[in-house]
Amino acid sequence: MAKKIGITETVLRDAHQSLIATRMPIGDMLPILGKLDQVGFHSLECWGGATYDACLRFLNEDPWERLRILRKNCPKTKLQMLFRGQNMLGYRHYADDVVKYFVQRTVANGIDIMRIFDALNDIKNLEVSINAAKKEGAHVQVAISYTTGPVFDHKYYVNYAKQIESAGADSICIKDMAALLTPSESYSLVKELKGAVKIPLQLHTHYTSGLASMCELKAIEAGVDVIDTAMSPLALGTSHAPTESMVAALKGTEYDTGLDLVLLNEIREYFMTLREKYIKSGLLDPKMLATNTKALIYQVPGGMLSNLLSQMKQAGKEDQLEDVLKEVPRVRKDAGYPPLVTPTSQIVGTQAVFNVITGARYKMCTNEFKDLVAGKYGTTPVPIDDAFAKKIIGDEPRITCRPADLLEPELDTLRKECAEWSEQEEDVLSYAQFPKVAVDFFKKRAEKKYGIDGKHANEELCIHPV
Repeated sequence: MAKKIGITETVLRDAHQSLIATRMPIGDMLPILGKLDQVGFHSLECWGGATYDACLRFLNEDPWERLRILRKNCPKTKLQMLFRGQNMLGYRHYADDVVKYFVQRTVANGIDIMRIFDALNDIKNLEVSINAAKKEGAHVQVAISYTTGPVFDHKYYVNYAKQIESAGADSICIKDMAALLTPSESYSLVKELKGAVKIPLQLHTHYTSGLASMCELKAIEAGVDVIDTAMSPLALGTSHAPTESMVAALKGTEYDTGLDLVLLNEIREYFMTLREKYIKSGLLDPKMLATNTKALIYQVPGGMLSNLLSQMKQAGKEDQLEDVLKEVPRVRKDAGYPPLVTPTSQIVGTQAVFNVITGARYKMCTNEFKDLVAGKYGTTPVPIDDAFAKKIIGDEPRITCRPADLLEPELDTLRKECAEWSEQEEDVLSYAQFPKVAVDFFKKRAEKKYGIDGKHANEELCIHPV
C-alpha cells in the first residue's frame, strides 16, 4: 500500500544551527519564505533550539518578532519548533508557571508543532510542557534523545515510547543528534517502535557520520512517517540529508513525497547564493561539510565537537583535543550515561576539558556538572555510583523527585525584575532565559526606537509593561 512520506524542512533552524552556529538572520530568510510555503512540506522547522539565544545575543533580533514574520509569510505550512521541556530554551529548569506561559505565547505567536525533548529522556521533565501545549491546541511531538550505551537497547526505547504515548503526545521523533544511527539499526528500531505505539513516528538524524540518507531510507522502509531534511546547500556535514536528494530518491516509489523537484531546485538556487556568502564571510567553514566518523567512536555530536575545539583553542591546548574526545565517554559513564544533547553535551564536554587541562580528573568541577550528579536535571538513565557522587557533591542531598517540584513560581518576580524594559508580553520570557543578554538587547532596542538610553523608556513613553 502506497504511503506518502512527509518532509520536515530544517533549513530555517537546525541546518544553519549545525553549520553556521545559528547565524542566519531573518533578512536572509525573507526573500525565500513564499516559495518554501508553496512546497507542501509536512512542516518548516524554524524556531527554538539555539535560534532564540542567537537572535538576542548575536543578531540583535527579537526572536518573537522573527516568529511572527515567519508566520505571516508562511500561512499554508505548519511551523515547528524545538523545545527542551522544563529547560525551555535556556540551560536550567524553570518553574512550571514560566514553562506554561512560554508555551501559551509560543502557540499564540504562530507555532503549530512543538517538538519537546528532555536531555535525560526523563518523562517527568516533559509532562508540564506536554499538557500546556495540548491545552493550547498545538501538535505535541515528543523526541527520544537517541544514544548508545549499556542500557540503550530496543527495550529501553520501546518503554520510553510507551511512556510518551501515555503522556498524551500526538507523535514521536527519534532524535539522533549525534549521528549514531546506522541503516540497519534505523530499520530495526523503527520496526520495533511502530509495533509498540500507535502514534506517528518521525526520524531526525544528522549527516555527521555520512549515513543519514541511508538511515532515512531504511527507516522509511520500516514504516517511519516523516523525515527531517535540509535544502542541499546547507545539508551534509553536521547538518542533515539533502531535501532534494531524498525527494528524488522516493519519487515514483510507493513512498513518493509528492513534492515538486523543479520548485525545490529554484529554492536551492537561492540558498546556494547564501552558502557562498557564508563561506566568503567565514561563517561557514567548508570543513564542517565533511564526513566525520569520530561521531561513531566518541559519540560526540557535531556541534559539541566544534565547541570542544573552541574551548581547547582558548586554553591554548588544541593539541590535546584527542585526549578530551577520549575523556568524554569516561565522564559520560561516571555521570550515569546521559545522552549528549543540550544541555548535557555542554556539561559533560566542559567537564572532560577540565579533567584534561588540569591533569587530574574531577579536581575542578563545574557547577552544572555538580547539579547533574545531584539530580537537579532529572534522573539519569543509569544510577550514578554513590561513592562517585560523594566525591563530586560531598554530603549534599541528591534529588529523586521531579526537579521542578522544588521550584517556587517565578513569573511574577521575573516580570517585576524586567518591568522597566518590557514592551511586549513575551519580553519577560527572554529575560527569564537569558537575563543579561536580554537586557542588553532591550537597551539596544530602546536606543534604536527612541534615540534614548532606554533605561526609563517605558516610563518616559508611557509604555506599560504587561
